Amino acid sequence: MLSRRSFLTRSALVGCSLAASPLVTPISFAAVPGENRLVVIILRGGMDGLAVVQPVGDPDFARLRGAPVPGDAGPPADLDGFYALHPALRPLLPLWQQGQLGFVQAVSTPYRDKRSHFDGQDLLEAGLSDLSQGLSRDGWLNRLLQHLPGVEAETAYAIGRESMAVLNGPVPVSRWSPDVDLALSPQALRLAELVMKDDPVFDAAMSRAVALADNDGDAVAVSGGMDEMMSMIKSDRAASRGSAAESRIASFAAQRLKGEARIASFSINGWDTHDAQDRSLGKALGRLSDTILTLRDEMGAPVWARTTVVAMTEFGRTARMNGTRGTDHGTGGLMVLAGGAVRGGKVHGDWPGLSDSALYQGRDLMPTRDVRAHAGWLLSGLFGLDRSLIESVVFPGAELGTDPALLL
Repeated sequence: MLSRRSFLTRSALVGCSLAASPLVTPISFAAVPGENRLVVIILRGGMDGLAVVQPVGDPDFARLRGAPVPGDAGPPADLDGFYALHPALRPLLPLWQQGQLGFVQAVSTPYRDKRSHFDGQDLLEAGLSDLSQGLSRDGWLNRLLQHLPGVEAETAYAIGRESMAVLNGPVPVSRWSPDVDLALSPQALRLAELVMKDDPVFDAAMSRAVALADNDGDAVAVSGGMDEMMSMIKSDRAASRGSAAESRIASFAAQRLKGEARIASFSINGWDTHDAQDRSLGKALGRLSDTILTLRDEMGAPVWARTTVVAMTEFGRTARMNGTRGTDHGTGGLMVLAGGAVRGGKVHGDWPGLSDSALYQGRDLMPTRDVRAHAGWLLSGLFGLDRSLIESVVFPGAELGTDPALLL
């Protein structure tokens, strides 16, 4: 089924691609039995977990990173006496205090050494041990769905760039994207309807898509043809620039998760901080904070209480700052947990230390556990999957180990 955004973006009438835009972020959904919800956010670019949840209690941290750079958001916020939170995430502190925000330090996929975004994200979304397992692979969320009863596709879209690989596979899932939100005016909407009216399939899809998009403006009859339609589309796209794409995505996700959808996945870009990290990381963390708070606020307390949000990245970054006050691609990283279902108010994981001998290859935070193990225990707790199935099918080759008790 095509939305008004889908049709206008994909058809020859528009004749352009939004794939290169950092705001075009697909979101994927699936509906499964039960009341638990799972939101998986892929943080593309390699988030610096050492800057997000700072191990200030480790004496080597200051040696490697130096004193915090003062910023508008103030100093890091103390979490537990050992860890401090990046100031850009201060809006999430009430969640931490309520036990609805937590973190897992020193985790990674099995990917090592080459530190390629593409390979790292492939392994993260496929949930495999290494690339030699083949990329005819399904995404790990889709393999989860293959073993849940009564799975149905939710009405949603992913337009403008490739689908979320973490949900790729034979089980049908629906997709949606704001596509920088065309925000069609009544005139442009009317022109689109006129284009589609002679095709009953497109006409029906258009009617349903308008209902989904909640466009309640009055349609205005306009003549003028293709040039006028293109002009209107261009104006609509320009009018929508500057709005927060992640907040729109989170708002839409919350509404679907209040309904039939139980699993959602989308990505947030902007984590590749090779230089001037203080500036760019703060902006990315602000978007993540807004996303989580929008999910909470628009889900409402009853649904949020059954929700687990997990944010994962393909790898961490170097323990030392580089010469341009950034960090390079590393290994051990951070997982972010939020939601009423998580056991928050805690930084989980085994801390390896930051002495030179403790660093991976003398440069990176040493991973102490496979990120798939933590994700696997979340799936077990939320959806009742057997451990052996998770280790052999959902995350083949992973060893879950002991339960880290990430859920209430």
